[in-house]
Formats: sequence, structure tokens, C-alpha cells
Amino acid sequence: MTDFATLLQPDRGQPARTIEIVHPDAYEDWLKGQPKRVRAMLAANKVTGKAGNKAILPGEGEEWSALLMCYENVSSPWRIASQPGFLPEGIYRLKSGEVGAAGLGWLLAQYRFDRYAKADRDSGPRVLLSSDAASIDETVRLAQATALVRDLVNTGSSDMGPAELEAEAEKLGKKHHATVTVTRGDALHKGYPMIDAVGRAAAKHRAPRLIELEWGNPKHPRVAVIGKGVCFDSGGLDIKPASGMRLMKKDMGGAAHALALVQLIMAARLPVRLHLLIPAVENAISADAFRPGDVLNSRKGLTVENTNTDAEGRLVLGDALTRAGEDKPELVIDFATLTGAARVALGPDLPATFVNDEALADDLLAAGTAVHDPLWRLPLWDGYDEYLKSDIADLINAPDNGYAGAVTAALFLRRFAPEGVPWAHLDTFAWRPTAKSGRPKGGEAYGLRAAWAMLKGRYSR
Repeated sequence: MTDFATLLQPDRGQPARTIEIVHPDAYEDWLKGQPKRVRAMLAANKVTGKAGNKAILPGEGEEWSALLMCYENVSSPWRIASQPGFLPEGIYRLKSGEVGAAGLGWLLAQYRFDRYAKADRDSGPRVLLSSDAASIDETVRLAQATALVRDLVNTGSSDMGPAELEAEAEKLGKKHHATVTVTRGDALHKGYPMIDAVGRAAAKHRAPRLIELEWGNPKHPRVAVIGKGVCFDSGGLDIKPASGMRLMKKDMGGAAHALALVQLIMAARLPVRLHLLIPAVENAISADAFRPGDVLNSRKGLTVENTNTDAEGRLVLGDALTRAGEDKPELVIDFATLTGAARVALGPDLPATFVNDEALADDLLAAGTAVHDPLWRLPLWDGYDEYLKSDIADLINAPDNGYAGAVTAALFLRRFAPEGVPWAHLDTFAWRPTAKSGRPKGGEAYGLRAAWAMLKGRYSR
């Protein structure tokens, strides 16, 4: 993983190049105050003051500085994210001296996933100096958590199965002195029948399991974080077409978000009693695969008529939500790459967010806006509960009428969420289809910083 701690350092007056940020509306006035050599260079390079323009500004002798035309608000983490790829290696500071949220974009612009192929890049880092030394550690932790999501999602499924998710939880547990327990085999079959049903067709070395991590003082408020860990989703016997299967290595993106969030919680020593739950499975096809029309038992005792084996994520989450509720948490949040319907409605950037508690919804959405990690709330619409009716069981897992797929999936989960407990469900994409500054194509964290900001606001000392 990129060593982000070396890329954002306290400003102690050491020599550094200067980055000057100018708003496009202020460009003409700024330009008038520049030396003739600067104006000539900008004209020769056709810098017009439009947003996104960048230039190296000549100084005296070998001195130079950098210019960035930027509309981004000072609170945006992406304000200078285009700079590291433009500037040569070296040490830089903003002319204003205040880095603020922009430090995160600076770090994430230097993220590289090079597990399988060495990425093209210059030999040295771009170091940014910050006058706000107190915020550096938090910014580095956010970059590390985001990079963890990216790394896990970008990893091919052959190298990221249920066992590898378990290893990631074990690694976090060891680092932060947490307790990790794993349920598998007969214990899973008896205690978590929906997780077992979804994962039982996989090869033995990719067998299903429920991974749990607990950390913190038992006297502190109990918070459960759940992540969907479907390490590859073939669709099961309701097999996906090739186009639908191409990116299904990312179907464990919910687990990646959950691991990253608990990493932030433990690293900051947030005063909570943390409970992480990851139902880790591969939805494979074999003679033992669960079938359309099967009636599944659940940990909660509800029976579920399986109408579509490609609606498996909500099944494994149902058992995990039930388990989380048994220890009486005061808040539950789950992340899942759950429905294509959410992407059709909101695209890749906005996690469809379902919340059963107005105070939690307000806090979560406000946090997302504040940290430029937006969420979009969709309704837990009671009127669509009837779509989950079954003729032979307590409910079905997937209506076939084509309506409100993200909503009905959330309503299914609500049947298993702890009653009377604030609960948020984030149906997130975990993938960026098109690169932006500081945000390469590939695995991506959506809603992670929003959830972390909400938890900090609620539970900071």
C-alpha cells in the first residue's frame, strides 16, 4: 500500500515549491499583477484561466512555482487532486498555507494498485507540507482506509475469497487487539442457514463463513458494522450473462467498506463497543447449489422462498443482521453492493441510502455533504412490503415485477434488522467506471467517509 504518511508532512519552513490556486473568475485580475515573463509564458501555453488549467510559472533563476485554476470549494478533498500527476517529484506547499481537506485528494492521487503489474509512474513522491499538523494523522488514516477499499475490490477473485477476507479481519484484529471469531461448517449450517445456502456450492477452500470482530470497552455504546462479502457472484443457477459477471469480483465491496470503517474506528480509538460482521461467500454453481423455488430457513426463524439465486446478497445479510441484533446494539450500519436498480436510479457516485430513524438519517446525510462524500436517501416504502409476499413461505427474496428493486431489497433487510434500533443500509457501487482527479478507475469507497464523519460526530470523546 502507498505510504501516505510520507506524502503529507508538517510545514516547518523547509524549502518547497509553491502551488497557487486561482479561481477562474479572479484570473484576469491575478494575471495583471504578474511579471511580463509569466504573462508571456501563460499566453504561449494557451492558459486562459479556465477551470482545470495548470501551468509551471517561471521565477528568478532556477526558481519556479505552480498555478492551478480551480472552482472547487476549500472544503473539497479534490481541490488539488490533479496536481500530483502534473508536477515533478519534490516538496510543495500551498501559497495560502492552509491545506485542509485538500490533503486527502493529494494523497489519493498518488494511490497505485500494483499487485499484478507495476504502474507507470515517476520514481519519487510528491510531498505536500501542511501548516495544520494536528489534522495530518486523520487525513492519512482516511487515505489508508480508502486505499484499503480500493485494494480489496481491485484484487481478482482468485486472490480475494472468503478466506482472504477472514485474513484481512485477522490482520486488523491483531493490530488493534480485537477478538476475531469465525463460524463455518456445521455450525454455519445450523446457525446461519441463509449464509450456508448461498455459499455451499463453492469449492472447499472457498467455503462460506461468518466473520466477526469485536473491539472496545463493553461499557461503551455498542455499534454493529456489517459488510456484504460475496467474493464472486456468478448469479448461481440464475446465472448472470458474461457482461453482468465481468465485475463481480467487486461484489465483496460492502465487506471492503466495513473493514475500512472499523479500521478508522479502532485507529482513532472511538469510544464504542464495535461489532463487525462479514458474511463471506462465493455464489457459485455446482450440484449442491441452492435453487430457485427452494424455501430457506433463516437465523431469525423466518422462512424465505428463493425466487432468484442472483438475489443472494440480501440473504447473507439477513442472517448477519439477525446476529448483530442479538447483542442489542444502539446503532447498526451495513454496506452492500446490493442492487443494479440502485445504480440505474442514482449512478455510481451516490449510494442509495435507507434509514429507519430520522435522527440517524439527518446525521448521516449531513455528514456526507460536509465531507464531500454524498449519499442519497431512498424510502423504506411500506406500500411495497406486499411485493415480498410468498404463497408458501413467510416472504420471498426478490419480486419479479421489476418495480423498485433497491427499495424492495432494503425492505427485505428490514425484516431482519433489530427492531427499534437505528439502522442504515448503504447500497453502494464500490467501483469507479471513469477516472477523475484523485479517483482512478476501479475499486472505490463511496459512503465510507460519510459514515465515519457521522460516527465521529456521535461518539467522539
